Amino acid sequence: MQASAPQDRGGQTSGRVSPAQAPAKIGIVAGGGRLPLSVAESVVGRGGAVYIVGIQGEADADIARFPHTWVNWGQIGRMVDTLQREAGPELVIAGSVTRPDLRRIRPDLGFLKSLPKVFGLLAGGDDSVLTRVVRFFEANGFVVRGAHEVAPELLVQEGTAGARPLSASARADAEIGFAVRALLGPLDAGQAVVVSGGRVLAIEGAEGTDAMLERAQRVRRELVLANGGVLAKGPKPGQELRIDMPAVGPRTVELGVAAGLDGVALEAGGVLVLDRQEMIRLADAHNFAVAGLVKAAASSGAPLPMTKLSGRLVAKLQPSSRDRTDAALGLAAVERLAAHRTGHAAVVMSSYFVAVAAAEPETSLLERVRALRQWGIGERRRRGVLARRAADALPEGGLPVLLATAAVQGLAGLAVLGTAEELAPFEDDGPALADAEGLFLITCRLPPG
Repeated sequence: MQASAPQDRGGQTSGRVSPAQAPAKIGIVAGGGRLPLSVAESVVGRGGAVYIVGIQGEADADIARFPHTWVNWGQIGRMVDTLQREAGPELVIAGSVTRPDLRRIRPDLGFLKSLPKVFGLLAGGDDSVLTRVVRFFEANGFVVRGAHEVAPELLVQEGTAGARPLSASARADAEIGFAVRALLGPLDAGQAVVVSGGRVLAIEGAEGTDAMLERAQRVRRELVLANGGVLAKGPKPGQELRIDMPAVGPRTVELGVAAGLDGVALEAGGVLVLDRQEMIRLADAHNFAVAGLVKAAASSGAPLPMTKLSGRLVAKLQPSSRDRTDAALGLAAVERLAAHRTGHAAVVMSSYFVAVAAAEPETSLLERVRALRQWGIGERRRRGVLARRAADALPEGGLPVLLATAAVQGLAGLAVLGTAEELAPFEDDGPALADAEGLFLITCRLPPG
């Protein structure tokens, strides 16, 4: 979760907020990273006061510099009671979190009383989960504010932040990155994209931006690609920006440099910059560009309408309604990304995009899926769908290897999109292979032309 700017219709930022609007005292629910501390420092620096509730295993130990209480994921009752007593109604939810393993939570009475609401929070992608988190706190009497409302200086502005501007080639890569983001955004995916020389190297999934940049570095090395390119980052359309605005900082520059990039292109008004001075110092030291781009100028067009696709079940195992929803989302993503010669495969689990392939092999995508499973699900039961384009090459070993790898990773099935000719190998050999692995198999034919 990340905090952010004020909202208007559709969850978008509604403009700057004067620092004078910040409350005299505010509560902070602190996840990981620098953002909760940046918010606290800003409020206190302008004469306000804070009380922080830090989530154990997530929040930085430095929150101890401020009045604080530690809670674990199961202590929802203590969290709410402490914030109501110590901070009052104004609340910022800030910092990154990992979705907890529900089997390891030690619930308090407040957690148990809220159990139906807690489980209701967990379904769906990030946007739906975070929206319900806001509603949960609002139902308990809090006014949820964005970090930009109480720390307005954190928001990235249009223009070059450091000494180096984006080059023409880097700006062209940024245009592609913003276009890919625009296509995936309505599906609640693709907050950040790495593009180099017109080629999409990596698309952010459940792992977060830092891990995606590390993956981009490996892909560049494995494919022996020249240095260059950008990280393009900004919010998704309709994103719950009060607690989920994208953020960058010095670590972003360090990982971008290691990945051989020329810079970062950030959506102006839609990204928080943490430790700004240190980030710019590092960028200038490495001749690395940091730029804020206006969305209209950076995007190459409006998202394409989603094609109505009808699937055909070609194996014995029946997918659940949730599986069918996951398959539809995954197929929509791979269909949209074909125009940019990327996104040949995606894994969707409970309406949540766990991973989207760019330049990496499909087997590499699958190998990292299990580590990205969250909420403690999927280890005893199969869940999630691998969606892919039939026209893209199968991994070495063909369809048997692909299905076996998907089964090993605990997925429930495979959904494939293509023309009748492209789908023939999947419909001829796929049913028996899928049955043997205990997977369902759906083929989805593209409309003629």
